[in-house]
Amino acid sequence: MYMQALIQKYNVPGPRYTSYPTVPFWDESTYTRSSWIKSLQKEDASREISLYIHLPFCESLCTFCACNKRITKRHEVELPYIEALLKEWSMYLEILQEKPVLKEIHLGGGTPTFFDPEHLKYLLETIKGSCELPEDISFSFEGHPNNTTVNHLKTLSSLGFDRVSYGIQDYNPKVQLAIHRIQSFETVKSITEQSRAFGYKSVSHDLIYGLPMQTLEDVIATINKTTALMPDRIAFYSYAHVPWTKGNGQRGYDEKDLPSAKLKRQQYEMGKKMLEEKGYIEIGMDHFALPEDEMAIAFQNKSLHRNFMGYTTTKTDKMIGLGVSAISDSWFGFSQNQKNLNQYYDSLTQNELPVSRGHILDETDLIIRRKILNLMCHFESNLDGLDINTQLEIKNDLAEFESDMLLTVQDDFIRVNPAGKAFIRNICMAFDLRLKAKKSESQLFSMTI
Repeated sequence: MYMQALIQKYNVPGPRYTSYPTVPFWDESTYTRSSWIKSLQKEDASREISLYIHLPFCESLCTFCACNKRITKRHEVELPYIEALLKEWSMYLEILQEKPVLKEIHLGGGTPTFFDPEHLKYLLETIKGSCELPEDISFSFEGHPNNTTVNHLKTLSSLGFDRVSYGIQDYNPKVQLAIHRIQSFETVKSITEQSRAFGYKSVSHDLIYGLPMQTLEDVIATINKTTALMPDRIAFYSYAHVPWTKGNGQRGYDEKDLPSAKLKRQQYEMGKKMLEEKGYIEIGMDHFALPEDEMAIAFQNKSLHRNFMGYTTTKTDKMIGLGVSAISDSWFGFSQNQKNLNQYYDSLTQNELPVSRGHILDETDLIIRRKILNLMCHFESNLDGLDINTQLEIKNDLAEFESDMLLTVQDDFIRVNPAGKAFIRNICMAFDLRLKAKKSESQLFSMTI
């Protein structure tokens, strides 16, 4: 009964904090292409970068997905898009001035494996050839079990990729039909085994709870099948219902088809229990890993990082996002590309960086960003560096969590209790000064539970 009361109390819309400030509260009045470029050219900044490449094309629409994508079966779109990516990259090479040290690449989407392996090879070899490559690189991609081929695995492995995540979501045919993501366990088993045969040292499966038509029994069955394959990492995401997002397929079913907040929490707690019984360690929010996996090690030694790519074991101050709608991060500023593909192409045709909006962080932003990052990665933080009034405001907001035994505050140090991990988004909201200053009348975020 106690947990049910907390779920009712804290189940409110809230950010997932892949950044601070969160995108809806960016201050675009201080952002220009020039200010964004200056934030990348800070003196004494490291040459190390991470690279996110957004590949938006999918052959069919998954109705649970809120990502920026373009649905098409026309594969002739591949090469023009890759040429556009390379032109954008050439612009960043000029901006960065010095030859970058490429620590990390992540291919996201959309469906990266929509692209022909030879086209991906052309893109990646060109980018790699323009950078210094350290020994400790981390290259990963998102694969669709239905269209990731042996040639994809072989080609990307030869380019240094050794991490792959497969979107599974749920194995129940009724749920798969509702979300338009149909794939068999046999297909997933085959591609998982093939990935390991090609030397991928970290294979991840992405699961979602809270999906339309999904029961507690569905989650149990999906976890059982998943752990039979023992992927190195498991992302166990809460379904984010945001049907108001433009171009979103989530209008394809009714909200009455979604599990209640109570059932959704039961799905998570059962999944977590089953994963921990199989030896997985809970990492930050939504993630689990086997103890020997690098993500589990990073969590244990407090070197885990979080950015627009999610949790990562590689921390660089600069993360460049290439492609339509991709977001870049200089640590001192954020910048998002054009969301419309034609506008993205048009900017590049005019030899302009295809950015559309962003945010330059002020001193308080930088401090709060670190506090929230520590909470999301390590379940602890402090109030150092903030003025007295801000500290008092945050402490007042945290007092309710403390009375609910979700966290402890001692000498301005905050540690989230095990029960509080389920409410980490709510706890971060206590630090989110921009969210509190600009309360919106419309719902911008998914529910926290």
